[in-house]
Amino acid sequence: MLNTYFQNKYALSEKGAKDLKIAVIWTILLEFSFMVPVVMGFAFLDEKISLLSQFESRSILYYLVMAALAFVFMFLVANFQYHSCYTKIYEESAKRRINLAETLKKLPLAFFGKKDLADLSSTIMEDATQIETLFSHAVPQLYASIITIGLMAVMLFFYQWQMSIALFWVVPVAGLVFYLSRRYQTSVHNKHYQDKREISDKIQEGLDLAQEIKSYNREQDFIGELNSMLDQLEKAMIKGELLIGAVINLSYILLKLALPSVMIYGIYLLTQGKIEVFTYFVFIIISARIFNPITEVMNNIALLLYLNVRIKRMKEMDQMPRQGGITTFNPKNFDLVFKQVDFSYQSEVKTLSQVNFTARQGEVTALVGPSGGGKSTIAKLAARFWDIDGGKVMLGGVDISKIDPEVLLGHYAIVFQDVTLFNSSIMENIRLGKKDASDSQVIAAARLAQCDEFVEKLAGGYDSLIGENGEKLSGGERQRISIARAILKDAPIILLDEATALCI
Repeated sequence: MLNTYFQNKYALSEKGAKDLKIAVIWTILLEFSFMVPVVMGFAFLDEKISLLSQFESRSILYYLVMAALAFVFMFLVANFQYHSCYTKIYEESAKRRINLAETLKKLPLAFFGKKDLADLSSTIMEDATQIETLFSHAVPQLYASIITIGLMAVMLFFYQWQMSIALFWVVPVAGLVFYLSRRYQTSVHNKHYQDKREISDKIQEGLDLAQEIKSYNREQDFIGELNSMLDQLEKAMIKGELLIGAVINLSYILLKLALPSVMIYGIYLLTQGKIEVFTYFVFIIISARIFNPITEVMNNIALLLYLNVRIKRMKEMDQMPRQGGITTFNPKNFDLVFKQVDFSYQSEVKTLSQVNFTARQGEVTALVGPSGGGKSTIAKLAARFWDIDGGKVMLGGVDISKIDPEVLLGHYAIVFQDVTLFNSSIMENIRLGKKDASDSQVIAAARLAQCDEFVEKLAGGYDSLIGENGEKLSGGERQRISIARAILKDAPIILLDEATALCI
């Protein structure tokens, strides 16, 4: 049941939930192991100063041996706790990242159309990193602290209930203060989170559109808007942090009141003869140590409040409808048929309505029409980058919505209007079309696409690095590399977006 709770709350795998439970258990043991030297010290003092002891005094060697055993015990517990709290949780984090990548592979292109690059990058990198940090440094400690304090409270109540009340009355009061402010803290963190996302989007927009911004002399306008957004975020964060800091510090103060409460009430009980001096000192020492775990967790409380937002984003992505289908597809032919196809990017605006045509194998089929007529959309629907709203798209007589996208795309070579290249060599960028192609095969495809005309002028030839997205090449040169990829893949279907604009 606890495993299921962890799985649902934190979007963990079954093994991850089990590992988190084990991490909590080892953290509890670690907190109790820290009390072992204190208990041994109490036992030693009790034996030496108690006049009522009926046992013979143990030698110093006995206590030295016990101290050595205690050290070994603490070392082993700390080692297991570290392994369960860090190694195992980092393994789960690695699985989370891999699962996220696998999820992205299965999501329709419509998902990426709704998300901008900064938002996705933040989810993949920042959110995953913050979740990893929280699960290794705060979440197990939080549960362990609550359980440890609860168990200690029960034991101490049996030992001396009056002093236990003086020690633990601060816990529900501090908890109530924090609980009452939790909704406000969550709203503040959510607002900050969204504001940071908007600023990241703005920065990404500036990087993507730097050429347009400079060409129209809008640098000052852009910088002004960005500075305004940063100023607003700074003011909001200062205001929010002041209040949240006040709440957390108030909780700290309340917890620290445990020590003077124990001292004052303990003296009263001593004067009444209801407790012994030894019991008084036991509670004094415990009150100085027992709340340390919970205060350590409170240092990460701001990040913990962020956790739900980040987990929610992960769940939203994980719950997106995936594109799937059969993984074995061997059609008799490669005729592509659109039959009464309807499609819209937005529910209220229809992009395609009742589209019908057949592109036969061995023939060149051209879609001609004005800009915005849906030509590029049809090309992407043919490759199942989106799923259609109505009708059917058939390949070799099979509905492509029944075919796994990766299997389907194995039969396509696509040259997009907007070419995307990697910061690698020309050779490796072309080899993307067929990962096991030899150098000679890559060069042959490059020559057919007329890449040799500009490659021969480069000092490194086909091994020349072309920069991020081919920034060292012209638009036509980048387009030729994209064509070379398609030639190298040698797929039965070639989709050319804006074929008349290609530089061959």
